[in-house]
Amino acid sequence: MPQPQRPPTLAQSVASHLRERILKREIVGGEPLRQEAIANALGTSIIPVREALRQLEAEGLVELHTHRGAVATSLSLAQALEWIHMRRLIETDLIGRAMDGMTGEHIAKAETILGKFDQDLDVRRNIHLWNDYNWAFHSALYEAANRPETMRVLAMLHKQCDRYIRLQLLGGDHIDRAEKEHAELIQLCRKGDKRAAKALLRQHIVGVEDDLIEQLGG
Repeated sequence: MPQPQRPPTLAQSVASHLRERILKREIVGGEPLRQEAIANALGTSIIPVREALRQLEAEGLVELHTHRGAVATSLSLAQALEWIHMRRLIETDLIGRAMDGMTGEHIAKAETILGKFDQDLDVRRNIHLWNDYNWAFHSALYEAANRPETMRVLAMLHKQCDRYIRLQLLGGDHIDRAEKEHAELIQLCRKGDKRAAKALLRQHIVGVEDDLIEQLGG
């Protein structure tokens, strides 16, 4: 039986509120995040606001400056598209190589991660962990390629794309589509259909690019 979720702390609730507004671009890049104003708006003290801003700094959504205070991180479409384009080139190659040595254990590991990821996606929970789940899922499928240096570069690209992936998933029906494509990718890996798996993975990543152009292009 699943354990009941603990209610979020006040700082987590403040972080969730600010995170959503930043990712939806209701708070634009470079905009000051004044602790007292946030505390007054949310009916809380400054202490949980300060903790929330530190959490969002760790997620790459907020920058803390000694004299300027906290500001929202700027989102660059051109930068994001360059990173995601590199991901597409690397990952479509890796999945093909991995499928030559992929075992049931690799697929089972990916399925377990995906189950946890989907649970959080479905209820919009643990948004700050979504990119970690996404990387863990994909890397489990690529593990059998035995390309440690390529994986090191790819892990860095996924980290750079972190806030953009959350932004992309929060828009439209993108969560439903991502869940469907992830499940289909596992099935193709299980069947050993390399050509179809590479084509689906390319479509999956191109979809992220197109979504971000739609969301940030204006």
